[in-house]
Amino acid sequence: MTVSEISNFSSLQAPAKASAIALYARPSAHFAAKLDATIELLRAAAQDHRGAIVQATSLGAEDMVVTDLIARLGLPVAIGTLETGKLHPQTSALIPRIEQRYELPVEVYRPREEQVVHFVRKNGEDAMYRSLELRKGCCSVRKMEPLGRMLEGRTAWVTGLRREQSNNRGTVPFIETEANGRTKVNPLADWTWNDVWHYIASHDVPYNPLHDEFMPSIGCEPCTRAIAVGEDFRAGRWWWEDEAAKECGLHATKTAETAAA
Repeated sequence: MTVSEISNFSSLQAPAKASAIALYARPSAHFAAKLDATIELLRAAAQDHRGAIVQATSLGAEDMVVTDLIARLGLPVAIGTLETGKLHPQTSALIPRIEQRYELPVEVYRPREEQVVHFVRKNGEDAMYRSLELRKGCCSVRKMEPLGRMLEGRTAWVTGLRREQSNNRGTVPFIETEANGRTKVNPLADWTWNDVWHYIASHDVPYNPLHDEFMPSIGCEPCTRAIAVGEDFRAGRWWWEDEAAKECGLHATKTAETAAA
């Protein structure tokens, strides 16, 4: 597949729309216990890292659940997101919706303009399609550097990672200590996709309408497409790459210690 074919692939597809809630909202057998454990974990993390903890939200379904829980429980956890400059408008639109719905500010971190300009001038707008190195370079400029600013001065961060999302995430712990000593909290680690949508339906949680277009995992617009029946959860992310490469770096850090809740 050529660069031109790759970049036009998602626009050539015309995914049908269906309600993600209708399709997926079914709790697993032990959902109530999972929810109780999630709440306990979030409360403990907020207490242990008071004033120095942030939720790094991608604005996907899982992260919207975490944001709802933080707001519902009144936890002192900041909400932060990365506006890469390449997000779908439907994704960016969730930022003001969160602020209006929960009356909580969202910290928005954008890439350094000069770094983006330099990268694009040197490599082109379609660089991510040409090699894994260039795609990761784009992610570094648009995601990794802004994330570093988000986490600066913070002792902990909260994510929406789940073990079910991919093989690479199959052993995600509830709590991990990164090599730099920062704590990473993954309160939905054992939730299923159905659990996530059951919670969204039960609490009327705002969500990205692209989930209704068969996009379970949503990143930057050039790097996301709808998936077909039977495809892997993250098949629509960087779909031209080998499965083992499908991480941007945000969740590929080495850890010093992991612990299960």
